[in-house]
Amino acid sequence: MAESKTTTEKPNRNALPPTPLTGFLRYRRVLIFFAHIAVFAVSLMLAFLVSHNMQFRRQWLFEQYPLFIVLVLLVKIPVFWLFPQYSGWWRYVGIFDLLGILRASLVSTVLIMLVWSVGILNIDAMRRSLEPVADVSQGVFIADLFATILLLAGLRMMVRLYHEEFRTVESGRLKRFLIVGAGNAGEALLREIHRMQVAQYEVIGFVDDDPIKQGTNIHGIPVLGTVDELSQICADRNIEEIAIAMPAATHQQMRRVIQVCQGTKIRFRTVPSITDIASGKLRVSQIRDVDINDVLGREAVQLDLNTIEEFLRGKVILVTGAGGSIGSEMCRQVCQFEPKLLLLVEQAENPLFTVSGELNQQYRDVPMEPLVCDITDKNRVEEIFKKFNPEVVIHAAAHKHVPLMEINPSEAFKNNVLGTKVVADTSDRYGANNFVMISTDKAVNPTSLMGCSKRIAEIYIQDLDRTSQTHFVTVRFGNVLGSNGSVVPIFKRQIAAGGPVTVTHPEMQRYFMTIPEASQLVLQAATMGQQGEIFVLDMGEPVKIVDLARELITLSGFRPDEDIEIVFSGTRPGEKLFEELSIKGEDMMTTRHPKIGIWKNIPMDRTRLRAGIDKLIDAANVCDCESLMGFVRELVPEYSNNHAVPNTAAAKK
Repeated sequence: MAESKTTTEKPNRNALPPTPLTGFLRYRRVLIFFAHIAVFAVSLMLAFLVSHNMQFRRQWLFEQYPLFIVLVLLVKIPVFWLFPQYSGWWRYVGIFDLLGILRASLVSTVLIMLVWSVGILNIDAMRRSLEPVADVSQGVFIADLFATILLLAGLRMMVRLYHEEFRTVESGRLKRFLIVGAGNAGEALLREIHRMQVAQYEVIGFVDDDPIKQGTNIHGIPVLGTVDELSQICADRNIEEIAIAMPAATHQQMRRVIQVCQGTKIRFRTVPSITDIASGKLRVSQIRDVDINDVLGREAVQLDLNTIEEFLRGKVILVTGAGGSIGSEMCRQVCQFEPKLLLLVEQAENPLFTVSGELNQQYRDVPMEPLVCDITDKNRVEEIFKKFNPEVVIHAAAHKHVPLMEINPSEAFKNNVLGTKVVADTSDRYGANNFVMISTDKAVNPTSLMGCSKRIAEIYIQDLDRTSQTHFVTVRFGNVLGSNGSVVPIFKRQIAAGGPVTVTHPEMQRYFMTIPEASQLVLQAATMGQQGEIFVLDMGEPVKIVDLARELITLSGFRPDEDIEIVFSGTRPGEKLFEELSIKGEDMMTTRHPKIGIWKNIPMDRTRLRAGIDKLIDAANVCDCESLMGFVRELVPEYSNNHAVPNTAAAKK
């Protein structure tokens, strides 16, 4: 016998207590209709009183008012229905609703006066009863117009006031809240906060750089100063949370707000993007925590979508390293262009399982095949190509962690060089149309073995393109925010643990790009490739890692060097202070896209290159590190490991 189970819902602490109005909501339209009739009757009564010096007289009250109310109701009821005034939600009343009342009242008053003037009611009995008031009828109609507008607007505002002020339930102590941006988004956020059924915030004021707004009030809340005064305002007013209500703000503007507030224990929130608000996807009140992407990210990339669509739509696309941060994002970007089939190649089964499940859920119409494969396994790679015949190959698989690869050099070269060679050779042999390899800024004048392995892979790809029908290209870029093993997730874990946050060196700088931006530019560069080019993405300005650490600590609501300590641990093997990646200079050529350049270099002799790679792989297979280093220096003469900085483990800034 099956055991019966009963489920008990947990009580909602934020639920509003029931009120007498709750049961009437289902009859809301009927109630609104009769409320309008009552207002029409009262406004006409007030109009008569105004016309008779606020005195009740039997003659107009019992003889003239009943006739007027019949005329008023016959005209106003259908007019207000046409405008439509019986279906509003009064708790959200605004300017639009007040304009609707004004329009309906004006039209109905004009119609009433027209009916009166043409004498449609000019029946003898009515005319005799109305003659005494004929001289004041126009005044009654005008007074009725204003009384109707005032009473209906006032009634709606009372309902809204009831819900925003008297029906609000406080969820404990209210957080002291400051809004940065006294524009439309800031005003809308303030209104949304006032409408919350469960109060959470006490809005203390606004901050805005516009000098015209200084000293003004918005819904009774003052503009307290400028962004430069933000830190002092927060200290003086005991601010606990800041909302950056500037949906169109640049990343530099967002970063400025964070930097001004360093040293304060404040939580930072922001409103959705202006695109999401305009599309109705999100509301202003759906504020979220400010993320490091908001601060270090860059302006939206302008893509030639038609070219990318032509490059991908209806084709079989293979992505290696599909379970990694870049590989998985490449898969997401590709899915938007409706490929014929997407092949997800990944050695690690857990990441592959996760990303394939996500993509199947999000892109149900895109056929996909998750394929567990070690890219150094030539037979397995060939089996995949023979079965699916991919037309576009996006090679994102790589060992990328510099210190780890310094300790395990054989694995770096087996995966990054041999793996690339196997996938590239198979693409050539099976006639793939395009092959795109994702490289790194660490391949530029490398000081690490990981950088050398990627540089050798670049050289091989360029050489193979010279004689292949497949178009081979390479795309270089720097660090991506939030990628697996990158500095941002590490800092977040250290902050969550209470610190310290470890930075290798006070002068360490890196270029950063968001994962979606990098993936989009990779696809754009791939459409341009014709002759084995090495494309370099514009990474913007480099960011000091210690500044990044301070901003992450500030965003987490802590004070750098006070609540969370920053410790300098010294540079690790293979690291250098400055990565070299720029699309400007003597070695660069421009493309039609402002954020993509082409690096000019002299190709290596094929015989020398392939013989060197064979020796390199043989040494890697037997873990002969001494021979391995010699072959690396022959293939990458610019390799230098003399850029290391002495360890400063105990140093602090």
